[in-house]
Amino acid sequence: MSLPSDTPQGVADALGYLQHHLQELTERQHVSKSNINSTLAALTAQLQQLTQLVANPPLPPPAVPNTPPPPVPSPPVSPSSAPPMQRTRPKLFCPPDFNGECHNSHAFLNSCSLYICLAPEQFQDKQERILWALTFFKGGRAAKWSENVFCQEADTGIFPIQTWEEFEQQFRLHFFPANAEANAINALEGTSYHQGNRMVDDYLDSFQALVSDAGYTDSWTLVVKFR
Repeated sequence: MSLPSDTPQGVADALGYLQHHLQELTERQHVSKSNINSTLAALTAQLQQLTQLVANPPLPPPAVPNTPPPPVPSPPVSPSSAPPMQRTRPKLFCPPDFNGECHNSHAFLNSCSLYICLAPEQFQDKQERILWALTFFKGGRAAKWSENVFCQEADTGIFPIQTWEEFEQQFRLHFFPANAEANAINALEGTSYHQGNRMVDDYLDSFQALVSDAGYTDSWTLVVKFR
């Protein structure tokens, strides 16, 4: 808008400022109106969506039956994984003390051999078996012989008996009757050997011991001598 030429400068400046401010307000009004329209359009769209949801609610998901899960089958037990059965060991008795008497020598050696056969895991080696057997040599000729064995070890630094087989051989040599075979043959071949008043079991045990010492193996000979 144009002003008269004689308009004072102060008034012209004030009118210019007011005109410029009015223009800014007009522009802000347009911007605000545009923002309001955008916000209103967005709210209208959200309102339409909510209206549709209310009018047509979505179907609920199908109910899942509350059943417990099936049990997990246990893995099959293979025969190799089953615990091993405990083996019952027969009750073992240590040999009796041995004093070197000949009539006890067979029983003592048999008792030692039987114990070693049933419990071999108790001995680390063959020499330990020999030392174990010598612990029962108490008194008489047996104690003296055991003492001589350890004296030989002290003199030479080497234990004189190295294997169980050698121990059995030395034991028979020192403690079995010197003429066991000859005495057994004489008893079986003689005419005075009979059962007599002895029990059958006692006579049978004595007969088997004589047969073993004599070395008889022929069945016919055994039948003839059993009387």
